[in-house]
Amino acid sequence: MTRIAFIGLGNMGSGMCANLCRAGFEVCAYDLVPEALERAVQAGAQTAGRAAEAAAGADVVISMLPAGEHVLDLYFGAGGVAAAVAAQSETRSEALLIDCSTIAVAQAREAIERAAAMGLTMLDAPVSGGVAAAAVGGLTFMVGGSTDGFARAQPVLAPMAGNIFHAGEAGNGQAAKIANNMLLGISMIATCEAFNLAESLGLDAQTFFDISSKASGQCWSMTTYCPAPGPVPTAPSNQDYQPGFSVAMMLKDLQLATAAAAANDAPVDFGRAAEQAYAALAADGHDQRDFSVPMLALKGVL
Repeated sequence: MTRIAFIGLGNMGSGMCANLCRAGFEVCAYDLVPEALERAVQAGAQTAGRAAEAAAGADVVISMLPAGEHVLDLYFGAGGVAAAVAAQSETRSEALLIDCSTIAVAQAREAIERAAAMGLTMLDAPVSGGVAAAAVGGLTFMVGGSTDGFARAQPVLAPMAGNIFHAGEAGNGQAAKIANNMLLGISMIATCEAFNLAESLGLDAQTFFDISSKASGQCWSMTTYCPAPGPVPTAPSNQDYQPGFSVAMMLKDLQLATAAAAANDAPVDFGRAAEQAYAALAADGHDQRDFSVPMLALKGVL
């Protein structure tokens, strides 16, 4: 049986870990938060007191962490996971490291190169779909790294995934993720503005949704995650804009996108405008509201 170490049991990681348990994998989980470990136990996982302990003897290590510095420290810091896996000679050539965090492309490529120098295969595999998709195994995985590594990863990713794409070489998963989320941030603000405009002109939200969701303006931000209360009952707009996917997380992804754009001379004027809008929301204390909360800002009720 494939043994998986799962490290990072936040809003996304908890659901992902639970789906691996349900699929019959032997999972050993680690997180700094005791309540998160308890949820993992309830889902069927074993737990460990340290990340390296969870990874000891694992065939696959999966991580879901907040930022690039956490990923590099987890795998290559003092008592790191990569050294713990590589030290086991019988699994050295077989162990697979999969980082599902959203981090800078350069950091992902650094991590994969450092793992390769230790004889380990590593992939960057960020996800899209949010907490709801993580809970039901419907995430989209964007995977960067070797073709062989991708083939080995697919059976492990499948219980967590609705879609799995090989984006190409190391770091390309992150490239796909930050470009996608830049588009998402832009489209969410535009969707909020469109609903606000429609309402100011006398259209109620449901009528505008019924029309635009079947017309050329339809997009995921409208049809799945509608920022106006009413039309999509499961959207955070109907839960007082509780995340979901927070303003802080969207701002982080937009910052990664605009930094990558600057390093590669790629113009992202609308991406920068979206970054500024979410930065203003975060500065005003709304960083833990859902990223669809610009709807309230436009209405002047934040």
